[in-house]
Amino acid sequence: MTTLKIRELKVKRSKLSAQATAIMQKATDENRAMEGDEETQFDSIMEERDALDSTITKAERLLEDDRRGIDDIPDDGRPGNRNVEAQMTAWNAYLRDGRPGLNAEHARALNAGNDPEGGFLVAPEQFVQELLQNVDDMTPIRGLATVHRLTTAESLGIPTREEDLDDAEWTSEVGTGSQDDGLRFGKRELRPHPLAKRVLVSRKLLRSSSMNPEQIVRERMAYRHATAQENGFMTGNGSQRALGLFTVGNADLGGITTARDVDVPTSGTGFVHNATDGYAADALITAKYTLKGAYHAKAHWLFHRLILAEIRKIKDANGQYIWKAGLGDQPDTILEIPHILSEFAPSTMANNDYIGMLGDFSFYHIVDALQFEVQRLIELYATTNQIGFIGRAECDGMPVMEEPFVRLQSNDTVA
Repeated sequence: MTTLKIRELKVKRSKLSAQATAIMQKATDENRAMEGDEETQFDSIMEERDALDSTITKAERLLEDDRRGIDDIPDDGRPGNRNVEAQMTAWNAYLRDGRPGLNAEHARALNAGNDPEGGFLVAPEQFVQELLQNVDDMTPIRGLATVHRLTTAESLGIPTREEDLDDAEWTSEVGTGSQDDGLRFGKRELRPHPLAKRVLVSRKLLRSSSMNPEQIVRERMAYRHATAQENGFMTGNGSQRALGLFTVGNADLGGITTARDVDVPTSGTGFVHNATDGYAADALITAKYTLKGAYHAKAHWLFHRLILAEIRKIKDANGQYIWKAGLGDQPDTILEIPHILSEFAPSTMANNDYIGMLGDFSFYHIVDALQFEVQRLIELYATTNQIGFIGRAECDGMPVMEEPFVRLQSNDTVA
């Protein structure tokens, strides 16, 4: 897709945003909520606009991939670039034909001399970098989190401030103030845990001259690893896996405790907007200002798409919608703060369910072990004319402080 076509899609997206805003504004001007037909039309417009968002994001990523493909290996004849090309040529031969497809030159390029038949092969760095880039594109948390790459150490300790000093004291010119021993530091340890996924690719597809086997395997591996990691970043219990944002933390586990929870009035299936039971908009305002102002510049709301569909229709006590459609390249906002979506964020609104979060996600730390191994399964899927690939990586993640996060919890006020 060309840059011009992407620009045209963005214009169409802006028009849809304007249409959705007009429907909301009409209801606001008439001091009422959207009616049934309006809600149906609004939802239809937003579904189309969300689909455009996805198309635009993918198209921009492909253009960026093309650009990196040109820039990463310039045709200048340098030995380092020839080595990268040799590695990728050998890697594609391995993906397509297995060890029998590797000649002596390929083996040297991949340092695969001791790799047994049917065993594991460490992927070239370029393959790993592209894999991680795909994972970043598919998991919103990765795009905002602080990501560390480990090459030798088994774990990474993150120093955190557990207790702070009191304020400075007004004193005389020669005074030094009283001694304060309140400053305390702790350390959260991030240890990459094994993560594996198996994907199947038809032999015909791998051998097709028009298809790049490296791209096929990389994209499928990236998707499967991304979904597993995203699930852990949301709800992982911290035992041999990531510690999730929606997992209740404690003194031993770390993470985000219930002290950072804010109740939002719900009816079990939707948000409440009345004077008797409360206004959901007021609860979201409370959540926004529970988060210190220093975090607002980088903060995002985090929701499942089903929860966001309901939030888009919330009004405050003055009858104003709190969701605003972004125009052009500007993001949609809720109370002037942009949002991200995750399919693995909570999606139900029963009493005490977590329904979303506000936070500066740079305080969620992810650690990756760079070595990524692929095992090629030759015989196991022979009856279906497929080749199996098992990809193995190591990853961990957790919030290193709880102060930059506020969780939203459903409070079924009309149960």
